[in-house]
Amino acid sequence: MFMQCRSGRHEVAIVEAGHLVEWFTEIPDESQKAGNLYKGRVVNVVPGLQAAFVDIGLEKNAYLYLDDVLPAHLDKQQMAKPPIQSLLREGQTVIVQMKKEATGTKGAKVTTHITLPGRWTVFLPNAGYVAVSRKIEDEEERNRLTAIGEAVRQEEDGLIMRTVAAGMAEDVLKNDFIWLKRVWDDLLGRAAEMKAPSLLYHDLDFLSRVIRDQFTDEVTEWMVEDHSLLDRIRTELSVVAPGLIDRVKAYQGEEPLFQRYGLHAQRETMYRRKQWLPSGGYLIIDPTEALTVIDVNSGKYTVEDDLETTAFLTNMEAAQHIARLIRLRDLGGIILTDFIDMKEESHIQQVENELAKGIYPDRTHTHLVGWTRLQLYEMTRQKTRPSNYGASTELCSCCGRKMGFSG
Repeated sequence: MFMQCRSGRHEVAIVEAGHLVEWFTEIPDESQKAGNLYKGRVVNVVPGLQAAFVDIGLEKNAYLYLDDVLPAHLDKQQMAKPPIQSLLREGQTVIVQMKKEATGTKGAKVTTHITLPGRWTVFLPNAGYVAVSRKIEDEEERNRLTAIGEAVRQEEDGLIMRTVAAGMAEDVLKNDFIWLKRVWDDLLGRAAEMKAPSLLYHDLDFLSRVIRDQFTDEVTEWMVEDHSLLDRIRTELSVVAPGLIDRVKAYQGEEPLFQRYGLHAQRETMYRRKQWLPSGGYLIIDPTEALTVIDVNSGKYTVEDDLETTAFLTNMEAAQHIARLIRLRDLGGIILTDFIDMKEESHIQQVENELAKGIYPDRTHTHLVGWTRLQLYEMTRQKTRPSNYGASTELCSCCGRKMGFSG
């Protein structure tokens, strides 16, 4: 993991096997709003949409859908969904959490299903269940974590054991959950005294989120260019993960960190519409506001007199590259891929498995829907904020095309 702070931007790059796979950037004055909690006021209830619009103090009113008002625990929901007007009324105050930031002409999406993430656990007020990360596959460990969660929570509390909770001591997990519940209780106290609309809780700043969500046991080294941040990083780690302190290193080179390790060059190619594959095939990627379309082409690569093999090998390379680009660009929403047509069922299944294998390490929830009737491969990926495409590019003053930053 590499971190540099230049030109007023905080940037973190994650590299696996020499390939840039994730990249996060934030301008301090434009910090992330997804995850923030607000005391809002319902300004309009729209039965036709089964939704309400809530004033949370931003330029545009937030969108609150019926499913985000109903109880989070499915067992507590009615068999038939009630009308939105039976649950909300104009002028009513409500505590909501931003689940998706405003994009384009659309306001933010909010929910009453609150989630407060800690280092090892996530607290869900009033959810009433314990869940364990699906990436923890050992059944004995899953049972242990479930038992710990049931022991520490009260009846209405919800608790999720994060992937990094595997193998952690019981007292560490319990203390993490108790601290999150204390944060929630303090938040409720402030909400009772504040007028709507008000910001009740701001998620951690960029550096603290990186420590909480990205710097795990899987990271072998964290290279930091800005030495002024080292003391703060090590201080926070001494509380949440003291065993990882020695993995934080100060960068000593004279040239920019990203340039020294070739990250700048990789970053410059990540938004190109045409992406070349090692064999000579290529991808064409077209993002729109509603979805992203990816077209796979064999290009210069052909296996003489064997179109099926050409299609299969190109598609396998494409599946690996697509999985990496989805994480790198932080694509969200619907993603459609037009792979080269294959006839053999075993080849189709292997390409799908290769794509799933590449998607697996992604922390953002991705649902692999499968093949459509037109033989396009469909997936959806959770979107909480504008993708890196907008955050890392700017319009060229001459031609109007999106250009990558070169800092």
